[in-house]
Amino acid sequence: MHGASARPAAPATRRAAPAPEGTKSAETTLTGVLTMVGSGLSNQIGAAIGSLAFPVLGPVGVVAVRQYVAALALLAVGRPRLRTFTWRQWWPVLLLAAVFGTMNLSLYTAVDRIGLGLAVTLEFLGPLSIALAASRRRVDACCALIAAAGVVTLMRPRPSTDYLGMGLGLLAAGCWASYILLNRTVGRRTAGAQGAAAAAGVSALVFLPVGVVVALRHPPTAAAAACAVAAGVLSSAVPYLADLLTLRRVSAPAFGLFMSVNPVLAAVVGWIVLGQRLGWTEWAGIGAVVAANTVSIAARRG
Repeated sequence: MHGASARPAAPATRRAAPAPEGTKSAETTLTGVLTMVGSGLSNQIGAAIGSLAFPVLGPVGVVAVRQYVAALALLAVGRPRLRTFTWRQWWPVLLLAAVFGTMNLSLYTAVDRIGLGLAVTLEFLGPLSIALAASRRRVDACCALIAAAGVVTLMRPRPSTDYLGMGLGLLAAGCWASYILLNRTVGRRTAGAQGAAAAAGVSALVFLPVGVVVALRHPPTAAAAACAVAAGVLSSAVPYLADLLTLRRVSAPAFGLFMSVNPVLAAVVGWIVLGQRLGWTEWAGIGAVVAANTVSIAARRG
């Protein structure tokens, strides 16, 4: 952490034997995996709990509250010095704020229409596309075909198909891909988490009048407000802090490999918490998208 200073160790009459390097590595990896599991579950459970407030606040109201909570968490960690920002720093921050809000709004609206598992699977195509587009390997071309087959399976025409919900899921995917690219730019031009914190703050300001209008038109119940706040904490604050810790313990490829489990976690959480059951064709589509990411990263590591 910034500002931490190393302290000299207190004198000891006996020093414990250092743990073997393999043991340290195994413990670090296990801690990282457990943190990633907790982060993924927190994210999906938060989205599921937030959807319970849809009948009262609607997806827009829940997203507004989530943006407020995310801003509070990121501003506390990043502590941006906004007065020192130049226009070269501000314009990617503003774009990141727009993408951040649009991504969450399109995802939560998609969750309301097509369910948590399918919405998160379609959104996951964003980072998967970024990873596959950056490669020229044949295995990645095959993975792209597998992922495309999964999407076709999920979006196949049938009487109950909600094409608007599917389209919103794909919009969330495009926003997530843009979010990744913009985050890189912001990270290069601002120190620490200042840029991300500033973007979250701007997004929260944009959603402030939206939240006021929603609250006036649909006065929130205590239960709905609690669900919305829980969604913000579990789906924004906890995953962000957990990811910071995880990336210190596991490699970026391992982190990306575990990210592919999120669509499965979303489908399971949607089934258990919300009663959103999926048929075998939906599971096949989710499996294809997850397999594409898994094979691509595993081949890259090999």
